[in-house]
Amino acid sequence: MYLHLGEETVVKEKDIIGIFDIENTSVSKHTKDFLASSEKKGRIVNVSYEMPKSFIVCSENKSSREKVYISQISASTLKKRSLKNS
Repeated sequence: MYLHLGEETVVKEKDIIGIFDIENTSVSKHTKDFLASSEKKGRIVNVSYEMPKSFIVCSENKSSREKVYISQISASTLKKRSLKNS
């Protein structure tokens, strides 16, 4: 199944490593470092330029590389969509 992240972006649910609330998790130094490192490596995809509410970490083609999607949809809404698909 696929999960709609906003705008015209969908990802395979099996590729999702985690869905995170950006407001609650970005206070951690580790999360800030991870997001900064991902941005430097060109692995950040902005789904929308509206106020971000969540970020989704996905594996990229079953490799060790991950891609991080920044979405305007809340983590709880994305979780509900994922559970609805199951």
